[in-house]
Amino acid sequence: MKSIKVLFYVFVVFALFTLTACFSSRVPEPSQTSEATVAPLATEKAEPANKEKKVVVGFTLQNLSNPFFVAMSKGATAGAMLHGVDVITVSAEGDLAKQTAQIKDFIERKVNVILLNAVDSRGIAGAVSQARAAGIPVIAVDVDADGGVNTVVTSDNYLAGKLAGEYIVKRLDGKGYVVVIDGPPVSAVTDRIAGFEEAIKAAPGIRVVTKINGHGNREISASMMETILQTYKKGGIDAVFATNDPSGVGAKIAAEQAGRDKEMFIVGVDGAPDAVKALKEKNSFVATSAQYPFEMIKLAMDEGFKVLKGEKIESLIKIPVDLITQDNVETYKGW
Repeated sequence: MKSIKVLFYVFVVFALFTLTACFSSRVPEPSQTSEATVAPLATEKAEPANKEKKVVVGFTLQNLSNPFFVAMSKGATAGAMLHGVDVITVSAEGDLAKQTAQIKDFIERKVNVILLNAVDSRGIAGAVSQARAAGIPVIAVDVDADGGVNTVVTSDNYLAGKLAGEYIVKRLDGKGYVVVIDGPPVSAVTDRIAGFEEAIKAAPGIRVVTKINGHGNREISASMMETILQTYKKGGIDAVFATNDPSGVGAKIAAEQAGRDKEMFIVGVDGAPDAVKALKEKNSFVATSAQYPFEMIKLAMDEGFKVLKGEKIESLIKIPVDLITQDNVETYKGW
């Protein structure tokens, strides 16, 4: 009987040991990495670990009817490709309200840099201030802008007007009647006028008979020149200074249509393709102070990226201009 009890006791102990071993094998120890590995839920979008948001540049310019601004837009595209960024280019079509709205849109889109070719240097101040308050650098291009821009990248417009004025004085031998075709209320135009006026001060015999605003537009300038030609008869106009080439070419067309292009000569500013063509004709359009819009906008973009990197930049950057005449036009590379 004792032997039976002993055998039964041994059997029970063995059974308990076997059950414990089996239970323990089904509960593994937690690994050290199990808490660090978290798979995204099926509804979550997994993002690449090191993906950076692409830099976006917003560029608003006066219009795209002027070849100068078309060249600037192409320069912006080239600059964006060079830097590996995106650029949004929009035309304000000469409308301050529209350009203000475009800048506000750039702010809402959270662009990284704004390049501004202002329709109205003073009128755009409020929009510029809003962009700066949002932490977006604003680089003024071609013309200055109030409101606290980081810098202005522009041609030496004072020199452009001065070179044109000196050429007119020399060609007229210090005496004659001049028509001035003014433009939009922007710093580039006012600087050209100031440079021109400084140049003719040295020649008391030069008289400005009238100044009109051609709005930088060929058709408007041509129409206004037609009226001027009716007012000032033969001998009443010796030269025309136009603050940009479209205005100068418009004046040329009006003078030719009136059969009076041999009575006067015309000097513009820009170095635009139409001006180059007119210079090569060797008729009434005789000179233009050439600027370089393609290079200007790319330099402006460079300055914007310097600001993003925290680098210091100059408050004003002037690009030299060159006087192109019928004599040296063949060596001018153009836009």
